[in-house]
Amino acid sequence: MNGLFQSVAENVVYVLEFLALIVGLFLVGLLLQKIEQHRSGNKEKVLSTRNSAVIGMFSAIAMVLMLFEFPLPFAPGFYKLDFSELPILVGTFAFGPAAGVIMEFIKILLKLLVKGTTTAFVGDLANFAVGCSFILPASVVYLFKKTKKNAIIACVTGTLVMTIFGTAFNAVYLLPTFAELFHMPMEAILEMGAKVNPLMTEGSIVSFVAACVAPLNLIKGASVSIVTLLIYKPLSPIIKSGRKNAA
Repeated sequence: MNGLFQSVAENVVYVLEFLALIVGLFLVGLLLQKIEQHRSGNKEKVLSTRNSAVIGMFSAIAMVLMLFEFPLPFAPGFYKLDFSELPILVGTFAFGPAAGVIMEFIKILLKLLVKGTTTAFVGDLANFAVGCSFILPASVVYLFKKTKKNAIIACVTGTLVMTIFGTAFNAVYLLPTFAELFHMPMEAILEMGAKVNPLMTEGSIVSFVAACVAPLNLIKGASVSIVTLLIYKPLSPIIKSGRKNAA
């Protein structure tokens, strides 16, 4: 715990950026949810007592899944695949985009409390931002028309947005920030990618993210989407039992 507080003190700027991003995305999700509720006449509170309990449970499951990370052969070792977005996407389909942002935040907070940070919060910010870029578009598409066909469109949309955003976010912000915080030349990071991925052009950050980051996000989005589409409808009556306007 002392190590976590020290990391916060040493990287206060990035922590504040992280918090601002969390608040901003939550407000966006809440606004979209309020628009849909006004349209449909649904007056249910996003954070009712029951909803909050289920949201907390899904967040805890997501944190546990986040601890199980798998390296991929086409990307450097600091890029790993996890399936923590699976319970969050299920919960977001059930409770809406604002709840999804809350689950992403609680997941990261629990992970920091359990494991701390080894990336000066850069990796944690990345996981939160990229996760939200997946669940927010998917949940918004599904929110306004809750059909099986639209759920598929929602998952495809979320996967594509996450892939594009995650790839650009790595190139423009995450990799330069990581290099700055850890006093690593960008060339050294790019060389790590070139060693494991022959499709990458050595010294090119664009080819690095295209060859290493984009496929990772595609694999994660596709796998989480497939499992969600298989389990959401059977789980939906259980998740929504006791709720008004369940759909």
